Amino acid sequence: MTNYFDSQFWINATIIGIKVAFILLIGQLIIFIVGKAIDKVMERETRVQQRTRRVVTLGRLLKNVTNYVVYFITGMLVLSMLNVNVAPLLAGAGVLGLAIGFGAQSLVKDVITGFFIVLEDQFAVGDVIQTGTYKGTVELIGLRTTRLKTWTGEVHIIPNGTISQVTNFSLNNSLAVVDVDVPNGIQVEKAAESIRSMLEKLDNPNLVKVPDLLGVTSMTTAEYKLRIVAECLPNTEATVSRQINRELQLLLRSGEGPQEALA
Repeated sequence: MTNYFDSQFWINATIIGIKVAFILLIGQLIIFIVGKAIDKVMERETRVQQRTRRVVTLGRLLKNVTNYVVYFITGMLVLSMLNVNVAPLLAGAGVLGLAIGFGAQSLVKDVITGFFIVLEDQFAVGDVIQTGTYKGTVELIGLRTTRLKTWTGEVHIIPNGTISQVTNFSLNNSLAVVDVDVPNGIQVEKAAESIRSMLEKLDNPNLVKVPDLLGVTSMTTAEYKLRIVAECLPNTEATVSRQINRELQLLLRSGEGPQEALA
């Protein structure tokens, strides 16, 4: 029986308490140093624009993994200081992990796929992607699931293991394509000159450059079709197209009729 009135007992307990506190302090210090090192690497690497998304995502992942590993090792060391036999715990954890691996293969597949999504920078939070029948903005990338929010507000939780093909709409600039029908009574040169003048005055922060008027794409006995192509920022083609259509409508109705407006 432990004698709580024995001075040696309290001396030993104090020594063990100091060792446990030292181990916890060292664990927190390791987490702090590794976190600062990751932040330094992220700060240096994010100066290159193309690396920003991957570095930020991997930085967060590495911090989480570091925390889990340090907490696990610290816990094992503290238990051993308290004279707890950790060998059966480690063996039990190994058996439990093996059982989970066999019984939850889909979970393992989700985690592995999620890891490679982050590692290969297939998409990032804020990107607009489509996978299967789901299209929306990425709200969350986890090791097990990815959360998408559609433009109408629905939120889809997709297991990473089911993501076999992804279309990312946020990596490159978009193209807004607008066709305008012009009566054959209006000369092509005059119509093109009026439209180009309107496009040069177009003010939209999403435009990368002045939209191009490609020319006639088709024609009938009554009218011909002119095509406008505008390079704009990712996922802004709908906004740009609406503004171009609005300006075209104002141009066509600025006179008594289309002939007077474009002549």
